[in-house]
Amino acid sequence: MDFSVDERSRELTDRARTFLEGHVLPAEPVLDAELAAEPDRWGGWRVIADLQREARAQGLWNLFLPGDHGGAGLTNLQYASIAEVTGWSPRLAPVAFNCAAPDTGNMEVLNDFGTAAQKAQWLDPLLRAEIRSSFCMTEPDVASSDATNIGTRIRRDGDEYVVSGRKWWSTGAMNPDAAIFIVMGKTDPEADRHRQQSMILVPRDTPGVRIVRPLSVFGYDDRDHGGHAEIAFDDVRVPAENLIGDEGSGFAIAQARLGPGRIHHCMRAIGMGERALALMIARANERQAFGRSLADQGVVREWAAEARIQLEALRLLVLKTAWLMDTVGNRRAMTEIQAIKIAVPRAVQTIIDRAIQVHGGAGVSSDTPLAELYAGIRSLRLADGPDEVHLSSLGRAELRG
Repeated sequence: MDFSVDERSRELTDRARTFLEGHVLPAEPVLDAELAAEPDRWGGWRVIADLQREARAQGLWNLFLPGDHGGAGLTNLQYASIAEVTGWSPRLAPVAFNCAAPDTGNMEVLNDFGTAAQKAQWLDPLLRAEIRSSFCMTEPDVASSDATNIGTRIRRDGDEYVVSGRKWWSTGAMNPDAAIFIVMGKTDPEADRHRQQSMILVPRDTPGVRIVRPLSVFGYDDRDHGGHAEIAFDDVRVPAENLIGDEGSGFAIAQARLGPGRIHHCMRAIGMGERALALMIARANERQAFGRSLADQGVVREWAAEARIQLEALRLLVLKTAWLMDTVGNRRAMTEIQAIKIAVPRAVQTIIDRAIQVHGGAGVSSDTPLAELYAGIRSLRLADGPDEVHLSSLGRAELRG
């Protein structure tokens, strides 16, 4: 295994870190002011547009995608340290670099499985950040941790498909700039269990698409990313050419999409943990209690030490996973992908929780980013498959020997 960083990725990571410190972190209170001034708006934030313009000018753009469609052509291993940098400000850094979910995964789906016409109509504008997108997979009426449960129907009717069903936790859908939804549903309920599903492109303005309500996570609406929505698809008709791939390929496409997505989440989560630890250290060194600094309290020292051990160990596991994905492919790296999806959010949740504890009342307020970081990392233990599903699958593989 070789985790050494080449000159190009080191230079891009340094530029990303400089951009984070010089532009992104100072923009966080600016975004808060914009959100407070326009509480009913879900998109069009001026500070985000300014950051995107500057990031693109500096070449910090579409770094996750292969070079044949406007990306930087970085490997997973090369991208890992850059993604970690963006985790320091998950609200702003990913979207500033046009590397935010769900657009990254949707762009990868279009890049890997879309037709030339689909790429021209939807991928190219996404690459330029002219539009946003949403991914509609999870449903309120079934246990969506088992994707074969999905009940939304995609029925062929002549030259069209008719989409009927209800989705929720559709990331980004509240943003009016989310012009295209990738919807997963069943085209053939009688087919083999993993060949029943298909994916189809549904433009936002199609008749029958109805945003039912926004959804919040621990009270945070993720407004700067376009939020999460419950969406009804009431006999929505789209052209047959909007189908992605073939009928029955939806489950396989979903698995191909979620593998890279899981490692991107874990890369950013390491950055979230590093920021929480940095805030914990700063607070411990400046705060006095019972006649001495919090940094002199044994329990705080232990928390800092354990956080450092966890972050270093998990970073190595994430790098190993990225290296395997680059060298032997996602399928053969599945054990490591599942391992990091379980281990990283759990550990980072503990680190953030302890940073909150060191901050006392300030930690659960909006005066620090810790409460919002906690909400994000806790939801990650459900997103892209809950811990228990990955544990069961990983355990089954281990017991098979």
